[in-house]
Amino acid sequence: MDISMTSCEDDTSPSTPQSFPFPFTPYNIQEDFMKNLYATINEGKIGIFESPTGTGKSLSLICGALKWLTDFQQKEREAIEAIIKGESKTQGDSGEAVIDLKKTPTSSEPDWVLEFDNKRAQMEKNTLLIEEHKQILKREEKLQQMRDEIKQKAIVKRKRFSPTDKSDISQPLDENDNLEKPADSDEDSLLVADYHSDDEMTTSCDSGEDEEDAEPHVTKIFYCSRTHSQLSQFVHEVQKSPYGETTKVVTLGSRQNLCINESVKKLQSQSLINDRCLELQKKKKEKKEKHKEDDPTKSKRKKTSASGCPFYTAGQMDTFKYRVALQVLDVEQLLSIGKELKACPYYGTRYTIPSAELVVLPYNTLLHSSTRKACGIRLDGNVVIIDEAHNLIETISNVYSVEVTGGQLCRAHSQLSQYMTKYRSRLKAKNLMYIKQILQVLTGWIRILGGKTDCPPDSQKTGPETSKLFTINDFLFAAQIDNINLFKLQRYCEVSQISRKLNGFVEKYQPTVKTEADHAPKQSAMTRFLQEVSQKSNKETKQSTNPSDASERKEEEWQTFSSPLLHIEGFLLSLTNADKDGRVVIHKQDFLGKSSIKFLLLNPAVHFTQVLKEARAVVVAGGTMQPVDEFKEQLLYCGGISPDRIVEFSCGHVISPEQLLPISLAKGPSGIELDFTYQSRDQPKMMDEVGRVLANISNVVPGGVVCFFPSYDYEKKLHAYWESTGLIKRIEMRKRIFREPRKAGQADFILGQYSSFIEKCSSGGAMASMNGAILMCVVGGKMSEGINFSDQLGRCVVMVGLPYANIKSPELKEKMDYLNATMPPINGKSAGQQHYDNICMKAVNQSIGRAIRHKDDYATILLLDQRYARPSVQSKLPAWIQTRMQTMPRFGPAFAMMSKFFALRRPGSTDKHTCVAPC
Repeated sequence: MDISMTSCEDDTSPSTPQSFPFPFTPYNIQEDFMKNLYATINEGKIGIFESPTGTGKSLSLICGALKWLTDFQQKEREAIEAIIKGESKTQGDSGEAVIDLKKTPTSSEPDWVLEFDNKRAQMEKNTLLIEEHKQILKREEKLQQMRDEIKQKAIVKRKRFSPTDKSDISQPLDENDNLEKPADSDEDSLLVADYHSDDEMTTSCDSGEDEEDAEPHVTKIFYCSRTHSQLSQFVHEVQKSPYGETTKVVTLGSRQNLCINESVKKLQSQSLINDRCLELQKKKKEKKEKHKEDDPTKSKRKKTSASGCPFYTAGQMDTFKYRVALQVLDVEQLLSIGKELKACPYYGTRYTIPSAELVVLPYNTLLHSSTRKACGIRLDGNVVIIDEAHNLIETISNVYSVEVTGGQLCRAHSQLSQYMTKYRSRLKAKNLMYIKQILQVLTGWIRILGGKTDCPPDSQKTGPETSKLFTINDFLFAAQIDNINLFKLQRYCEVSQISRKLNGFVEKYQPTVKTEADHAPKQSAMTRFLQEVSQKSNKETKQSTNPSDASERKEEEWQTFSSPLLHIEGFLLSLTNADKDGRVVIHKQDFLGKSSIKFLLLNPAVHFTQVLKEARAVVVAGGTMQPVDEFKEQLLYCGGISPDRIVEFSCGHVISPEQLLPISLAKGPSGIELDFTYQSRDQPKMMDEVGRVLANISNVVPGGVVCFFPSYDYEKKLHAYWESTGLIKRIEMRKRIFREPRKAGQADFILGQYSSFIEKCSSGGAMASMNGAILMCVVGGKMSEGINFSDQLGRCVVMVGLPYANIKSPELKEKMDYLNATMPPINGKSAGQQHYDNICMKAVNQSIGRAIRHKDDYATILLLDQRYARPSVQSKLPAWIQTRMQTMPRFGPAFAMMSKFFALRRPGSTDKHTCVAPC
């Protein structure tokens, strides 16, 4: 029987509309954006969409994509109704690709047999469609009932949704709740289950998925972005859109963001929260099964009283699922409803996926295949939109790149050895064999770092700092583990859940791990007592002087009582990639504990291709997608996507030309050529020159100046130098200087100070001579992406030099060599060199994109380096900046242009500004 795929798009796919529902009259570029987006999705293509920040990109994505979805759903309903009425005998899955079961003409069966088989197959498919349609209607009816109840009640009190037991589950779960459980049962829960076959295809965590699979999945849109804050902003845009009351939206997040069990949340560490959550589920599941075995008639009555997380039961999840579908909610609102219903938001949102029309989720959840599977995400026939996709290549590489330290390897080896020793007599031969193999692999990895398993990692010296690169096969030979089948070993880890068993063992027994103290010479009791008193005093002093580090210390303490084996399993899985697609980097430090092994993914297309093949259409969007040639080569063409399936759309900005003044400056006020290459940028004359530039523009630029430097070290060196020369004092006569902190947790505080000082200057609350502030930032830091420097916060963005990456980095060199060997040259340059240039220019584009955030905003962009005058560099800038670029060889004319630019925006101003240094 010949099974082929036939498309029904010509009959059922909606045509591109001429207008779209929008909360206000859209700009022309927004209408063009939505029309092209609609057509891209409708035709099942791959779209690359660029729309500058401030042009309403998010709202255009929402209205364009959801307009297509509503039209598609309408066509789908009409097709199903036709099937029900018997009007359609040949129409398939209403717009989706359907299976054509027609046999080939060469088949030996008679025509009447072929006709009968075709009719039977079509009837079965129609029956399935009708059943799914009935389930969807039933679900909609229940949702409508809940809507009516909410409208009738001013205060929603759903007593009928509360758990039936009398225990107060609003109280945090005590970690000692399982004291009634016999000790033998506890021991049994730590043992790995019998492992009989290497070909076993089911995992212990697969049960329970059938219930979720039974619910029909509607056609949906998956929207993903980089950070949770960006996802929240998108959800708020959906709420304000015309689709805010009719679209079923669900936001997925991590346990760290969605957990409401206080006993789990207090662990703080992401890995510990994950392990504890899974352990609580398993305890509840084991107790349910035990009750069913003892007395099947009592299993239902004891279901909610079983040990485990009190916020995770089938009834609670079902209630949460329907409640969330009633309105568009962000993460904070999901948490609030979860607490109200005493239902877990993390799993509740997962149960909502089948019925959701728009799923909002982080990058990692969508791009990582194992995570997609665990969340129950199906891409088949659905639309994927990846926003902020300018760094998608690097993001995919980072998602699949894993690094383990020598300390983690030693800790896992010690813990697993003690686990095997304790339970050796109770473990089956197959389990013992695989545990010994894991220990052998860990020993080989420790050995290749230059360490030993019987000594504490923090005291083992591994020689001078070096980095060495291996292919996957060479690494396996060097570690002497080439005789082990890593595919089978990884499968065993997945099925047996050995890492979770080991984590429970570590939590219960807290087995000792060799430390440097174990090898120290014995001391007298008095000496030990005095040392303990001294250490306690020092610890209290550090806690009082550095309260911001308290959470980090707490996390380190928790790490002591957990197992790193689950993280190490991720590294083991990465070694199953094809030899040509990845490399292993050995980083040796002074001590084994700080040395590390890292898997580096060189070919992200191998993992992104699965998304491209499964989804109906994929749209990648961003404010600055340039340059796109590398993106197409590395992710699309390598994945087998033909050029005719790719759609590119780029629009200009909504601002008028006179609202932006970008300047490429080759020389400073003293006539010195601005050359911030690594060899020249540390010269005193160069540091003096960039300081003079800032001092001059401080006189004419009102409000805030955001200045980006290539690295934290260079920013620190410049600031120290300017302090020594007195330049800082000269600048601060006009603008207060703020500096981006290295710690991300302190960035919001600095931003608040910067913003409030500028506001004070604008309102006349500061000194009369002060006209704003300067924020010294770092490319690639917290301030360079996702921060909104609109209006007075960013009247001028200064980019000092070109932030090229360290060419001596072994990872970067290997990536460039790989691209040179596998990719064709682009625009006359090797693929590796293009990649090196693109990393730099994408960082530049993100940084200078912090300015101009809405249609009435205005700003200047100052690019300080003679290399910015090169056409090859300017061609990689966003088109809306390229067309306005002013290439200035000298500072004087550039300063005059800036003065005029801002003077025109101060009506009645007759101030004449002059340079404070020679022009």
